[in-house]
Amino acid sequence: MKAKQRQRCGWPGDDPLMVRYHDEEWGVPVHDDRKWFEFILLDAFQAGLSWKTVLHKRDAFHQVFYGFDPQRVAGMSEKAMADAMANPAIIRNRLKIRAAVKNAQAFLRLQETHGSFDDFIWAFTGGRVIRNHWKTLDRIPAKTDLSDTVSKALKQQGFTFVGSTICYSFLQAAGVVNDHLVGCFRHRELSEK
Repeated sequence: MKAKQRQRCGWPGDDPLMVRYHDEEWGVPVHDDRKWFEFILLDAFQAGLSWKTVLHKRDAFHQVFYGFDPQRVAGMSEKAMADAMANPAIIRNRLKIRAAVKNAQAFLRLQETHGSFDDFIWAFTGGRVIRNHWKTLDRIPAKTDLSDTVSKALKQQGFTFVGSTICYSFLQAAGVVNDHLVGCFRHRELSEK
């Protein structure tokens, strides 16, 4: 079956990059700390903007933030942050750039105390994927009790730009929550894994 003939969630529209992200990445369970850091960083930059905007700048974010290496991002100098602020290829927001550095530092501390970010985050669901059964996009919540709890825990660990809505977004993206619509081919595929 061709990709265009598949029934999928409506949010990617017909944007090829969004469709590829939906079909290959969104909702796939993540167990790699660097990937977790990437989602946290990108979702913080998404705050107040569309995911499409962030996704189309992802390669530039990858370059500016050292391949999403939390160790290197944690050590970004004032000059490196100023250079990022001057880079038109990313979203230039001083607070979000500083948050990326602060979150990298918090991420490293969390790894030291919990072994890995992956262990920390999956503990909230006992290592299980939450499989929802939404029939329409308007039924999918912007936040949940789980994202409220994760947000509070991350803030206690020193993270910023991790409100409940941002947390729910990265929990969906990283597959802790399967929020593909029940009619979407990915809901079934990911449920079978």
